[in-house]
Amino acid sequence: MLPAPARDAHNRIGAGALSVRIARRLERRRSGCVNFKELLESWRESAAAPRTARAWSVRLPVDDAARLAALADMFPGRAPEQLITELLGVALNELAAAMPYVAGQRVISTDEQGDPLYEDVGLTPRLMELARRHHRKLEAQHKPAARRKPAPRIQK
Repeated sequence: MLPAPARDAHNRIGAGALSVRIARRLERRRSGCVNFKELLESWRESAAAPRTARAWSVRLPVDDAARLAALADMFPGRAPEQLITELLGVALNELAAAMPYVAGQRVISTDEQGDPLYEDVGLTPRLMELARRHHRKLEAQHKPAARRKPAPRIQK
């Protein structure tokens, strides 16, 4: 039996959509910050995640640059680049969560009541697959650098 809030959502939006939303929420939790409120909390408490070797350069609109500078003033332990990186991560998570579920023809499972769950043929599965592919490439590029032996120390 589903808890009352989940049961209400199930009745309102249907079993398939609810299951997809739960799966997306779990995926977001595994991938890092879930929303902006949690991002702010993480800025107060923790260090940043590992970064890629590649850097991106962007020119911000004046209003966004002013708000970024304000955040940097409010959180002096965070560099503006770090703030941009973390804000972008949360925005990408929320963008993925906002992508609509599009039911396909193929039944991939059944819910607790035996109703069919259809595969998502919308943008979300494509985004997730491409992100996994790029993640593997980036990890492969990062690993050789991490395995390099440090230069020998010269003792005097």
